[in-house]
Amino acid sequence: MPRFSLPDLSLDAFRRQLANVDALPQLCVLGVVSGVITGGLMVGFRLLIDLGALVFMPEADPEAFEGLSPVVRTLMPLLAVAFIGILLWRQSPAARKLGVGHVIERLTYHQGRFPLRNWLNQWWVGVMSVLGGLSAGREGPAIHLGAAASSGLGQKLRLPHNSLRVLVACGTAAGISASFNTPIAGVIFAMEVVIMEYTIAGFMPVILASTMGALVAQLVYGGEPAFQVPTLSLGSMTNLPWILVTALLIGLMAGLFIHVAKNSRITERPLWLRLSLVAVCTAAVAWWYPEAQGIGYDSLAASLNGELAIDVLLVLVVAKLLLTAITVASGIPIGIIGPVLVMGAAAGALMGMAGAWLWPDNSADPGLYAMLGMAAMMGAVLQAPLAALMALLELTHNPNIILPGMLAVVVSCLTSRQLCRCDGFFISTTRHGLHPLQQPLMQALSRVSVPAVMERSLVRTYRMVSRDQARSLLEGNPVWVLIERSTDDKPTLALKAADLARWLIEHAEPKDGNSSELIDLLEIPGLRLDMAPIHLQATLSEALARLNDKAVDALYVEHGNRPKQKRISGIITRGAIERYYRFDSSSS
Repeated sequence: MPRFSLPDLSLDAFRRQLANVDALPQLCVLGVVSGVITGGLMVGFRLLIDLGALVFMPEADPEAFEGLSPVVRTLMPLLAVAFIGILLWRQSPAARKLGVGHVIERLTYHQGRFPLRNWLNQWWVGVMSVLGGLSAGREGPAIHLGAAASSGLGQKLRLPHNSLRVLVACGTAAGISASFNTPIAGVIFAMEVVIMEYTIAGFMPVILASTMGALVAQLVYGGEPAFQVPTLSLGSMTNLPWILVTALLIGLMAGLFIHVAKNSRITERPLWLRLSLVAVCTAAVAWWYPEAQGIGYDSLAASLNGELAIDVLLVLVVAKLLLTAITVASGIPIGIIGPVLVMGAAAGALMGMAGAWLWPDNSADPGLYAMLGMAAMMGAVLQAPLAALMALLELTHNPNIILPGMLAVVVSCLTSRQLCRCDGFFISTTRHGLHPLQQPLMQALSRVSVPAVMERSLVRTYRMVSRDQARSLLEGNPVWVLIERSTDDKPTLALKAADLARWLIEHAEPKDGNSSELIDLLEIPGLRLDMAPIHLQATLSEALARLNDKAVDALYVEHGNRPKQKRISGIITRGAIERYYRFDSSSS
């Protein structure tokens, strides 16, 4: 009777499967869990903002700064900046890193691991910056909270690092999806801005996470998007030249925003001066134009519907742009995506009004230009044209807007990149011109962890062994013999087992039968590789960096978290990594 074996459903088996590049079912499970967690966190974050608005905002609306008296809405940013400055700058510089930029940094240089202190800071800084009337959005905090929580789940389960980067993408997509109710845009944003690559193994779990994030948010807030968008159409094709001019100007706006936000002259000023600059400028604008405060979704909806006066639109273009950029340059970690959408919509509405004045018979509604300006500004600032187009499509539910949208987004992105010499807002280029996440080798090696490539067939021994001991070592047909040269119980050299077997064959046992004669494994002719340790969760990109840093050709893979209880699971060589990369490149 045939015997059937049940599949191994243990957590260790789950980790081993995740180490491979094609662990789609396992990654999809993680994507679903990540989406639920992030959706719940985003609901909690928005509820905190709503709770704060319930205390002192008119009609409990966190956007209703216009209903406050000039004195109150002027004092709010002063108090918010003071509060953030006192509490945040008492901490270390590392703890003050928040938002999307922090997510990309941790993914690039820390394998997607996030400090708990930064995550806790993001909660109150995000709520305080929005409710305090600063020109700030909630999407940056949502992305940080979702990505860090999803990664924290992977760290708690001690999953391999290649799955942590997928979890970061899942948390990012679910954060955007739950904020705007735009699941497709969330997926594209995660892949285009954070992960910076498109792969099947990455897309499927991220799609599931984005879907679950949107579903959780819809259970609480309904299926409507973050702001209402009217149904408009392009009408005459004669609008296309003016759309090109609009996109060109918005591309220049995006370049100005990035240059001011990354202005080193502001950064070099004393802390008290930077914070005072943000507080005073925001308070001054708030006295006359409260529309520039907060995220600005109410102002965005009004500009789409043609309900804002020209002076208010000019303030949203000029003042909100400078306020947001100066706040970022001063070191206050705020979300920029919401304000960027508001700036772009206001600029587009102004250009639409100008077009209606120049060509009253053929010009499209200014609301259409506001929609295109919103997408063009987002694409140009983030250098994420596809994410901007998907956001435009999902927010408008109008496929007819895609053609002019593509034209506007591409022209604005090219203008910002080529004329203003700006990369994406969250990307810092290296001297080779590419962010590390954009480098093909790092991308390929980050998709798989060490267990998928390492050689598990090995034995450990000291350098001096008898013939009987040598034969005993070879009984299991190992591939490598790890040699310990000192008493610290750590192997430092690897010898091919075939070389030891060959030596035993070529050097027959002495005629006197003295098999107790010791053999020095360091004297046997053969290839010996210097080694250094690496953890079982590491990716191949980490392994390659470790090989280069330690100037060795092999790594022994340690398993376990306690120093005295670590065991060696395998060995990985530089050649094995190179063979994997060549195979992966040829198959793809």
